[in-house]
Amino acid sequence: WLSVGQAVQGQLAPGAEQRWRVDLPAGSVVRGEIDATGLQLDVQHAQGQHVRRLLAGDAKGEGFSWLAQPGEQLVLHSSGDAVQAYNTPKLIAASVQAERATPQIGQYRLRLEKSWAPAADQQVKLPNNPLQSPRLQALAQQLQAGGSTDAFWREVAAQGTPMVEPWSADERLVTFVWRGAEHSVRLFGSPSGNHESLQRLGQSDVWWASFVLPRDTRLSYGLAPDVPNIEGTPMDQRRSILATLQRDPHNARTWGAGSDPVDQYQGRSVLQLPDAPPQPWLEKRAEVKRGKLQRFWLTSPTLGNGRDIWLYQPAGWAQAPADQRGLLVLFDAHAFLHDVPTPQIVDNLIADGLIPNTAVVLVANASSALRGTELPPNPQFAQFIGDELMPWLAAQGLQVPAARTVIAGSSFGGLAASYIALQHPEHFGHVLSLSGSYWWAPKGEAPNALARWWSASPPLPVRFYLDAGRFEIARGGQAGIGDANRALGDALRAKGYAVTQRTHSTGHDYAHWQGSLACGLVALLNPTSPVLQQAACQAQP
Repeated sequence: WLSVGQAVQGQLAPGAEQRWRVDLPAGSVVRGEIDATGLQLDVQHAQGQHVRRLLAGDAKGEGFSWLAQPGEQLVLHSSGDAVQAYNTPKLIAASVQAERATPQIGQYRLRLEKSWAPAADQQVKLPNNPLQSPRLQALAQQLQAGGSTDAFWREVAAQGTPMVEPWSADERLVTFVWRGAEHSVRLFGSPSGNHESLQRLGQSDVWWASFVLPRDTRLSYGLAPDVPNIEGTPMDQRRSILATLQRDPHNARTWGAGSDPVDQYQGRSVLQLPDAPPQPWLEKRAEVKRGKLQRFWLTSPTLGNGRDIWLYQPAGWAQAPADQRGLLVLFDAHAFLHDVPTPQIVDNLIADGLIPNTAVVLVANASSALRGTELPPNPQFAQFIGDELMPWLAAQGLQVPAARTVIAGSSFGGLAASYIALQHPEHFGHVLSLSGSYWWAPKGEAPNALARWWSASPPLPVRFYLDAGRFEIARGGQAGIGDANRALGDALRAKGYAVTQRTHSTGHDYAHWQGSLACGLVALLNPTSPVLQQAACQAQP
């Protein structure tokens, strides 16, 4: 048995599994946390049937949640394949090497942190927006005349979702739909920047939410049916969306679900309108040679902790002239290795002659909890990167002048990249920021401290690529990422820095970042390339 508040730890042998019974009131939202290396964590019914996957691969303090039912079990599996557990699936053959105390394959620590009982009243107040979709207006008339929704759902299954209908020359009406929930459906990843509620079409099984969006929109999203009302805080209630969040069952376009997802809870669905920027460097090309991916464990005396460092050397790196090599240092290693195929993107850009032969350094977080402490401007973390990581990379043969070295990241990672380049311009001559969290400032100060710090600094030999989304607007009293990025760009240009700034019709979203990562590398490492004027790398400034 595993109870709320209890922690268990151990190590699984290859091919082994460990099971725990979890007994909680039906409908309870359960939140847990796990550290694991090369493992999978599933929820199963008492009879062994699969319910959902909570973890695949590695986790450093990752949180998970699900909606508990009586008799369920948590099952921790070992893949039995050390290399594959560390490798980007079906991307590249990895060799695993260790530096100091690399965590052992199969090690885990699992804790159920908290559970929230369902509230007695599960009814929620739904929006009452006017029906804009012509297709749903016609369906509403059919239902009033005594018809059914069967033909509508057959049409949805054949055409896919979301529903996209004409609106104006530059916009489309996009309607997200869900079938058959009892009391609510929430849209996670809404273009409004909030987790919008869908509303019910009369008393039918159709739930919907419509948005007027630019023709070049791309975003990922999920749908959470019957999100439980729980006896918790408003933040607890907001997080309970994750307990039922899943992909859109009628949308075949996905992100982060892998090539063969085992259930509907993995990954997100993707909305991609006709003029969304192409992403031509994502797909594997048979004719492009692959390089070598290695995993290391690096401990930091400055920080008093350790983390995974992934190194990718493209094919031909060792033979390339020293003045024709580039280097990319990128934060949030797990996402930019397993969800965004960064080595593959770099391989394709090199093969197309768009960037020099560029090695990739993927810096993992010491833990999920420490991400929010280390990546926002932190002198000790900057010291780790500049005085420990970079000399260590040089010892591994990855020493490239600052003029061809890019430091990059998304969200807090973009913020960290801009701060660390300010502290260590001797290592980093380029900043690639994807939706950087420039609203950040020390407590008690006005937002966007980075803009003030760069303005006050003597001019440095650093160039910038800043990318953010139109849907990243202010909410909850926090400055919007889109506005903060524009303010930083203005401050940098006023100081004389070279800044490429892009605004796209998207949100805070890896589905977009994986394309902008490629464009940012070209803009920084090959700024005169004609590809920057093509659709894949163009957007309104």
